[in-house]
Amino acid sequence: MPGVEVTVEGLSKSFGRANIWSDVTLTLPPGEVSVLLGPSGTGKSVFLKSLIGLLKPEKGSIVIHDTDLVRCNESKLYELRKLFGVLFQDGALFGSMNLYDNIAFPLREHTKKSEAQIKDIVMEKMDMVGLKGDEYKLPGEISGGMRKRAGLARALVLDPEIILFDEPDSGLDPVRTAYLNQLILDLNAQTDSTFLIVTHDINTAQTVPDNIGMLYRKHLAMFGPREVLLTSDDPVVSQFLNGRRQGPIGMSEEKDTAQAQREMAEIDELSGLPPLKPQIEASKGMPERKAVARRQKRVRDMLHTLPPAAQEAIQRSFAEQEHAHGRAAVVGAAPYGRPDEAPTSEIPRVPDAPLGAPVDRGRHHQR
Repeated sequence: MPGVEVTVEGLSKSFGRANIWSDVTLTLPPGEVSVLLGPSGTGKSVFLKSLIGLLKPEKGSIVIHDTDLVRCNESKLYELRKLFGVLFQDGALFGSMNLYDNIAFPLREHTKKSEAQIKDIVMEKMDMVGLKGDEYKLPGEISGGMRKRAGLARALVLDPEIILFDEPDSGLDPVRTAYLNQLILDLNAQTDSTFLIVTHDINTAQTVPDNIGMLYRKHLAMFGPREVLLTSDDPVVSQFLNGRRQGPIGMSEEKDTAQAQREMAEIDELSGLPPLKPQIEASKGMPERKAVARRQKRVRDMLHTLPPAAQEAIQRSFAEQEHAHGRAAVVGAAPYGRPDEAPTSEIPRVPDAPLGAPVDRGRHHQR
């Protein structure tokens, strides 16, 4: 059973006279990994806080299990929050508690489980994120990456249906970011929960999620399956996902119109779309990610509505994936060049060194 669907409709948030974003409309598909992008200061973290009811939007709705979080009473909101697990940017661990007690905290606070039951759950989650054996270390004694993994273990202890990640790769080197990205997808394969990741890392955005959304100029520029966003001809989306200087986004978010037009003319001289980067797969021995088939079916159903260049790039990408999987099955090789190894139910331990349906364009959402 996949995680819960989250339906956001016409959401607007301001602080005083400062509008953060308006009329944000999207649906997080159940059990899939979604990423929210946008230039700095566009309110991505504010959006996460609104989803869990820490901030109250002025307009719109957030519907989970037929309940609107924006309008429900405090008692119902408290219960719905138990559906969420949250990984904060720095892990947000209690500095005076060891890792075991940090991870056990939600169980002691929100359940009536015995200490023996709590121990079983905590040790299981620590093993899942590669921290077995580090139970009695304090947050100040471990690396930033290990703190993030401890924060992730804490986010998992209540077996949430929705997990939010607020810039999980911030402060990490590329190698540890790659480990963390693999861990996120392996966890999704195991739990089939609904994930939403806020990130600035372009490689993460290109290779991890099933769906991509982007906030720009106080609105949701676009939200949809990864293949559609990665082949989009929308100037803002294309500029951001390709990490280009040329385009509407400038140092102060919006460029001078004439300059943006000159730069877009330079881009127009280029022909074709770059090949789509393949999505990271779950590690060998993990359950198959059911989200992939669900997303690809949506993309195939809407393929005829996309520009010809996008259709060609997406069809080529699907064909290459099918060929790679068929070849792996024939020769016994793992996809993307991973060596064969004995199947295991555990996620490989991360080193202890420093951790190291149409496209939704903000107006209509897909159910």
